[in-house]
Amino acid sequence: MNVFISADIEGTCGITVWPETERSTPQDYEPFQKQMTREVRAACDGVLAADKAAEIFVKDAHDSARNLDPAALPECVRIMRGWTGDPLSMMSGLDTGDFAAALFTGYHAWASSGGNPLSHTMNLRNEFITLNGVRMSEFMMNAYTAGYYGVPVVFLSGDKALCDFAKEFIPGITTVAVNEGRGGATVSIHPDVAVKAIKEGARKAVKNAKNCLVPMPDLFEMTVRFRDHKMAYSKSFYPGASLEDEKNVIFSSDDWFEMLRFSHFVISD
Repeated sequence: MNVFISADIEGTCGITVWPETERSTPQDYEPFQKQMTREVRAACDGVLAADKAAEIFVKDAHDSARNLDPAALPECVRIMRGWTGDPLSMMSGLDTGDFAAALFTGYHAWASSGGNPLSHTMNLRNEFITLNGVRMSEFMMNAYTAGYYGVPVVFLSGDKALCDFAKEFIPGITTVAVNEGRGGATVSIHPDVAVKAIKEGARKAVKNAKNCLVPMPDLFEMTVRFRDHKMAYSKSFYPGASLEDEKNVIFSSDDWFEMLRFSHFVISD
């Protein structure tokens, strides 16, 4: 079994403020860098408990993409650190193998959600993004990328708001909610409890892949609500996009890769 894991940090157990996500503030960042690695390790261990022969590809998908400690992961893991610059972004590498399942760790709620004090979608330049009328999270975006390549999305760990959404979006998915946002604060389970739950959740999840196919719409319609009119005006010149009002840029396609291409040039950092 080949398994793909995309790892973020803003949904890591206990994380609450931006300095805890940033390499430039090491005293705040390093404990959560370690916890992010522990949670990815737990997901890998769960996969291996279900299939000892599994091969696991990990995409470090936060900020610099140089957060995880590769030496702390199982020896069967291949890890992509840094950014290739391709439109798959946080799912880069998914197109290079025949993956039986995709797992997400450390993911967070969508921009403008109260479910996580660090809620955002891709960056802080937009107020929110909607996809077919639904506020789009990075999980939703990346799940559709998995669906585009026919890869079931079987597992998610992160904040409760995102986990609740994921269970409606993909009813067969296994989720582990480690945080719950309350205004500018989070209420979290113990980091060791999170690690144990993620390992067990991943073990169960990979056995349930057939029930975790991503429902792919016939048409995708995206609206990006920028914070700044000048940014919206500039991005509206992407081929096929248009300026709906002073801050909204809209784009649609029946091809998910074209949506990724739009996202790559319009909303990605």
